[in-house]
Amino acid sequence: MLGCVRDETEFWELIDSTREAAGGDPEDHADLLVERLVRLDPESVLDFARHFESRFNRAYRWDLWAAAAVLLGDAGDDAFDSFRCWLIGRGREVFEGAVHDPDSLAELLDSFDEELDGDGEELGYAADEAYEQLTGIPAPDLGLPPQPDEPEGTPLDLDDDAALAARLPALWERYGG
Repeated sequence: MLGCVRDETEFWELIDSTREAAGGDPEDHADLLVERLVRLDPESVLDFARHFESRFNRAYRWDLWAAAAVLLGDAGDDAFDSFRCWLIGRGREVFEGAVHDPDSLAELLDSFDEELDGDGEELGYAADEAYEQLTGIPAPDLGLPPQPDEPEGTPLDLDDDAALAARLPALWERYGG
């Protein structure tokens, strides 16, 4: 049995080790994450879920949504949710760098394959799936504040290429248009 996931370092170690074992494939990453989480006790799985959800909510920012629009070419709600899960799955350095400065994704990402990258939806369900496998019941409410109604930061038109290029010049230069 693995240890617990009570602190941030343990959370990121679990994200990193499963991503590396999956070779960066988000679906394989989610499967491996579930496999690792079911080795924990249910409370540790909920701790992991709280860490994940708090980062997911923290990434609800206009400038990150703009980065998703540049990388994916799609700025819909569901695509952005999946992008935020994928961003967490990329690990602490990429996640924290992107939250601090989304334009830094131009340097933080070695590459971006639209067929493989940007969609980490399954990662967002890994803790719920593991908890249900362990207990036979759905995970309870995590006791975290809900995601805000509107993203943090200054809104922009995600369909306006000029606005995206102005907000994220390095990312636009590398991946835009």
